[in-house]
Formats: sequence, C-alpha cells, structure tokens
Amino acid sequence: MERKLVILSNRHVPYLSYPIQNTAKGKNGNPTAFHHSSLRYWSKPDLYSFSKSLGQCSTSRFGSVGHQYKKKQWQSKGALCVTASSAKKILIMGGTRFIGIFLSRLLLQEGHQVTLFTRGKAPVASQLPGESDADFNDFASEILHLKGDRMDFEFVKSSLSAERFDVVYDINGREANEVEPILDALPNLEQYIYCSSAGVYLKNDYLPPHFETDAVDPKSRHKGKLETESLLKSRGVNWTSIRPVYIYGPLNYNPVEEWFFHRLKAGRPIPIPNSGMQVTQLGHVKDLAVAFLRVLGNEKASEEVFNISGEKYVTFDGLARACAKAGGFPEPEIIHYNPKGFDFGKKKAFPFRDQHFFASVEKAKSVLGFVPEFDLVEGLTDSYNLDFGRGTFRKTADFSTDDIILGKSLSLVA
Repeated sequence: MERKLVILSNRHVPYLSYPIQNTAKGKNGNPTAFHHSSLRYWSKPDLYSFSKSLGQCSTSRFGSVGHQYKKKQWQSKGALCVTASSAKKILIMGGTRFIGIFLSRLLLQEGHQVTLFTRGKAPVASQLPGESDADFNDFASEILHLKGDRMDFEFVKSSLSAERFDVVYDINGREANEVEPILDALPNLEQYIYCSSAGVYLKNDYLPPHFETDAVDPKSRHKGKLETESLLKSRGVNWTSIRPVYIYGPLNYNPVEEWFFHRLKAGRPIPIPNSGMQVTQLGHVKDLAVAFLRVLGNEKASEEVFNISGEKYVTFDGLARACAKAGGFPEPEIIHYNPKGFDFGKKKAFPFRDQHFFASVEKAKSVLGFVPEFDLVEGLTDSYNLDFGRGTFRKTADFSTDDIILGKSLSLVA
C-alpha cells in the first residue's frame, strides 16, 4: 500500500509524514537523483562490514547482490547491542543536508526507528548516485519525517511529547533556547547526543592540539554551543557532546575542500595566507557518523565530550597539495600573501582560520574505540569522486579575492 504525505492545517498538531519519493525518470527509466545528493553512499556490503567493525550488534536488513544477510548478533565492545528489544526510537534534529544523510542510514541499518525533524525544504529521501532502486526504496520506506520549525517552541513541545522519542541527535542546534523545549517535551529521554564544535576552545600561547579538558572561550562565535552543553549538564539529562574540527566529504555545504577543487579545476594558483605552514585538521563526514553511532547507548559516553576528526594534521600548503592529488591535478602553484595588506570587504578570501587549529582524538580512540577509516588523501579522493568530480558543488566559483591578491603579487614581482 502506498503511503501518502498528509498535510494538516493546524500547524500545532503533531504528525509524521512519509517522504515523497522522486518520481522523475531518467533515460534508463530509473528515478533521477535529487540534484544535490551527488554521492554513492555506503553500498550494502559496505554497510554490513562497516557495522560489523563498530563492535556493536548488527541487525542488518540489507542484502547484497547474490547474498541476503540475516539478522545476526555481533559481540559488543563497549556499546550496547542493537537487538529487537533495544532498538531505539530516534529523533534527528536536521538530517537532510550533510551529517544526517550518513548518520540516518547507519541508524536505520542498525535496526532503529529514525525520524528527521526538518522544515521540509529539502527532500527527506532522495536516490543517491550509485544507489540501486531497491536500496533507495528500503531507506525511503523506513525514514520518517516530522515537519516543523524548531524555533516554534510550542509546536516542538506538542509534537515531540506526543511521539515520546528515546534518543535525540541534535545535529543543527546552535543555541541553548532551541534545546530547552526538546528537553521539556521528553522528560524520560534516554540520551541527548549533541553536535558541538571544536571551535569553542580558547586560543592560548601553547601549540595545540586541543584536549576536551582545555579552557573554552565564552566569547567564541560558537558560544551558543557552549551554553547548550551547560544546559544539558544542568538539566540532569544523559548527554554526550561531539566536537568536530573541520568536516569534509561528499555534500559538504561548507567550502572546505570545494574551495581548493574550484581553483585546481580552473588551473589557477592557490592563494594561501602568510607562510602556509599553519597546521589544521580535517575529519571525514563518514567517520563522524560512525563516532555518533558509537556513543549511542554507550555508558562510557555518558556526560562526556569527545573531539572527533582525522588522526593526522596538515599544513595549509599540504592541504592544497593533498586536494590536487585527490582530484588528479598537477602540483599546484601556491601564492602566499599577507592578509593585512588587503581589504576584501565582507568577502572571505580563505576558508580556514588563519591560525593553528587542531584537536586530539585520543579520548575517542581510547574510550569509544574510534578509529578514523579515512586518511586525508583517501578522504579527499572520496569527496572528489562522489561530488565535485561529478560536476556538483554547493557554491559556484568566485575568484574575485584571488584576483585582488594575484594582481598585487604580480605588480610587486614586476
């Protein structure tokens, strides 16, 4: 029986909707992919082995070509096993833009019921490149959607209290006042898993990495996330906070790797501020999704903060060369400049903080058993092949600040 989206006129009446599938047909008769979902997410065998590597009980529902995996329990290594009796009713705040696209698939694959809370501006389910019709239909038939604006606090309270979720993954929360209605609506919540940021740490005179115990900056632009962490502590809820550094990977809406790929494809020099030896750190979105899964039901993650990113650090110059290698481009020409000598107005000339910025992931490794799957070049290659290399990107190329930098550089050389 086909399930249809029900539209209710009373915006304060909670409802669940099943996603409308994309019915547009391509030349081969298969549904076309939503324009921004330009990746092949983990294949079914990948998901099976990926879940197995987590050290959790896997209730895999997916088969593979020529194989049908049965539900099978795996030995737990710290996290709670996912069985029929322990499957959770999970709410993801957000989930259609970047991190949640990967996380929701992992959670469903583990046997949980997953609902995305979004404003409904983007499709809840869309077929991804390389994804079979059967795989997509499995996902689309199981993912649930609660449409609303999280800033409509009364609607949040009424809709969530009616659903009684066990676990909340808050992917897009920025301010503490956005979280209070959720906690009010779910007094028996088992776990609140929050996506914070490593940007909350206070700059100091010591070379990073930042550790979870480092001082935080109450004036940080991420102060709302700090206040949210404080709120979770004060409310006595079982919480876990994840602090990523720079996130990259297919569908990244922040111009991290994309900024470099645009310049490499155009055959342009890459302008990098100052010496280019500033050290930073990137973590792949798929590794981040695994970390989010690892804290679910894990007693060791209760009331804990974890930095999550790649294991190794990289200089800005090194990142430019890694992006070139990932995309199969020649060695890039790098131009260094002093940002203080330019006025770019409101435009951002470089996508990273002009400073050392990286964090230790040793706590996540030792407590959660977290080990990033992707090294930097491998992860950038994955991002390029499944996104930019297919001709898809979030922002069009803008070389206006580059031209200002290069124009002055050339005049100095002349």
